[in-house]
Amino acid sequence: MESNSIVVGIAGGTGSGKTSVAHYILNYLKSYAVDPILLEQDSYYKRNDNLSFVERVELNYDHPDLIDFPLLIEHIKDLREGKSIEKPIYDFQTYNRKDETEVVKPTKLIIVEGILLFTLDELRDLFDVKVFVDTDDDERLLRRIERDMKERGRSFDSIKDQYRKTVKPMHLEFVVPSKRYADVIIPRGGNNKIGIKMVATRLKHLLSVLNEKEWW
Repeated sequence: MESNSIVVGIAGGTGSGKTSVAHYILNYLKSYAVDPILLEQDSYYKRNDNLSFVERVELNYDHPDLIDFPLLIEHIKDLREGKSIEKPIYDFQTYNRKDETEVVKPTKLIIVEGILLFTLDELRDLFDVKVFVDTDDDERLLRRIERDMKERGRSFDSIKDQYRKTVKPMHLEFVVPSKRYADVIIPRGGNNKIGIKMVATRLKHLLSVLNEKEWW
């Protein structure tokens, strides 16, 4: 695809360290006067205004059907074409999108992060570089518990039930098989500083030669 930007997809299981990897790359490139943007798959959960709070809580948020992939694809294409977008804002307390949106302006590097990014052909084809963050299952579970209790106001019992009912089964059905589409696999998540820096350094090089159409 002809474009003046590079799009990077960062996928992996819940709690694998995707966000840590994405932010390391963002901060690394900002130090070289590059201003990347980050789109989180979680921002693109579908609106469910027609459902009650109790009904929304019971939805399977680890299934691809809950993600507004057409909107995410549209936004990535718009950014590649130099257009600004209005990114949705998802509220984890109400299990629904907020009415407000965040204006995101186009830039040379677009990083997209989420567990299901590599499961859809049309979305996968938009990524110039596909990175899969691979972390031990026990470590991922511990991270999810800590994150959801501290950042999302969830109880331990609700996290445990959700993990058993949807998170683990969906991980095995959708996330693990999608790993085969990755260009780069980073073991140990955010703790693998060497692997992350290698990816960040390569992206810096790609950006420097973008106009010459040199690739990985």
